[in-house]
Amino acid sequence: MKSFKNHLSLIIALLSILFSIQVFTIVQRAIDAYKNNLAKNYSLVVVSQTNLNTKSILSANKLVSTIESISPDGVIQRLNTGFTKENTEILKLALPKFYKLKLKHYPSPKELKRVTERLFHIKGVKKVENFDTLYNTTYKLLLLFKNVIGLFALTVVIVTVLLIFKELRIWQYKHYERMNIMGLFGAPVWLSSAVLFRLAIVDAFIASFLSFGIFTYLSLNGWVLQQLSNIGISIVIFDKMYDFLIMLGVSVSLSILLASFIVIGHKEEVA
Repeated sequence: MKSFKNHLSLIIALLSILFSIQVFTIVQRAIDAYKNNLAKNYSLVVVSQTNLNTKSILSANKLVSTIESISPDGVIQRLNTGFTKENTEILKLALPKFYKLKLKHYPSPKELKRVTERLFHIKGVKKVENFDTLYNTTYKLLLLFKNVIGLFALTVVIVTVLLIFKELRIWQYKHYERMNIMGLFGAPVWLSSAVLFRLAIVDAFIASFLSFGIFTYLSLNGWVLQQLSNIGISIVIFDKMYDFLIMLGVSVSLSILLASFIVIGHKEEVA
């Protein structure tokens, strides 16, 4: 019973680490998807006194994906108070040219500033509206959310690693006498410590497969998918191949690394 509890403690600790890593991955994917949606709806408005050469703008600003001329008809209709057709045509000629620029991705504040400055260097450009006040607020909120989740995940990982280390130490003390006897008879370190590594690796596999089951369920859960749909994004919650291999690699590597530290510490104690 005590052995089962020790196994359970180690599995739960590993599960906590894998859960934190996968949640952070999901949040990163959600933020990237949301930024892509923002990029689709976000655009710069450029006001120019002359017709702009779209090719030169695209070549000078790698972040710009498309340039679309905005018709002045909508502005004229709002101003129209009985203009004749001739006056309307004259007004069209007098009005500056308006262009809407779409970007390839949602820019960082530095990228937005750089694009804006380059547009102002183009001859004829009088104004660039980048809606930076609203943009900066949205970008900072996304960044804050990502940093909070990252800090939380890092805290969980650090605390849990310490718990795993402590749990493996307990197993070492349980087999301390057996390891010493095998060492006295000339058994190599890897053989005398085999039970510790076996425990670590087996529990790492169990934790990985449990995580696989949990996140497979969550990726198919209607409530979770509905929450993502409510904010207009669609992401891969759990990639059964890539994410599982990452989980398995992290859990096995971490378990072996911590077990190795304990074995090295045991050798120094014996010496």
